[in-house]
Amino acid sequence: MHIKPVLLGTAALAAALATPAQAKQGDLLIRLRGIVVAPNEKSGSVLPAFPGEKVSVDNGVAPEIDFTYMATDHVGFELIAATTKHSASGRTGTTGSIGKLASTWVLPPTLTAQYHFLPDAKIRPYVGAGVNYTLFYNESASSGLEGAVGATKVHMSDSFGWAAQAGVDIDLTDKLFLNLDVKYIDIDTTARLSTTAAGVQKVRINLDPLVVGVGVGVRF
Repeated sequence: MHIKPVLLGTAALAAALATPAQAKQGDLLIRLRGIVVAPNEKSGSVLPAFPGEKVSVDNGVAPEIDFTYMATDHVGFELIAATTKHSASGRTGTTGSIGKLASTWVLPPTLTAQYHFLPDAKIRPYVGAGVNYTLFYNESASSGLEGAVGATKVHMSDSFGWAAQAGVDIDLTDKLFLNLDVKYIDIDTTARLSTTAAGVQKVRINLDPLVVGVGVGVRF
């Protein structure tokens, strides 16, 4: 057995395994995350019938995929794709006694420009800022609301806003890395409830969620 070639081979393997994933110019980073979308909602009144009565919006959990193209070693552009379901509930008064009022699916494609501070390191923090367009779809009234006021149609207006993020990639192998990411997304909508008994009611909601994600990524 030749000891020297074995030692050289072992050293080469160790060096390969120790090589950081490194975000380099021209690389494509694909991440799969589990995310929690936690609205920081500020609600207006349900008008005109219920002045002073506001709504709350619950959290949503979903898988998310994102693609980051590294335009330079330090600058990347990320596009995320995910959809979550949320419910709006009354807080006080008549709407509060009903509880859940409506639900909707939310699709918020978001594009951010990122700055990666340490592209050659094994732990690579980044920050980003960009734009978001949020679509609301499959809106529906709750059975409690329809039981109280009759058949109800729900429509929520789409939203255009800004987004900010911070995150970190941590090497697991030369291609695979762990990712932690937090985003703040500016999302505003007006919910329109067209009811049989109470006519048309509107409520303005600033959702402005924090999106917290944990997942893994691969460099190509």
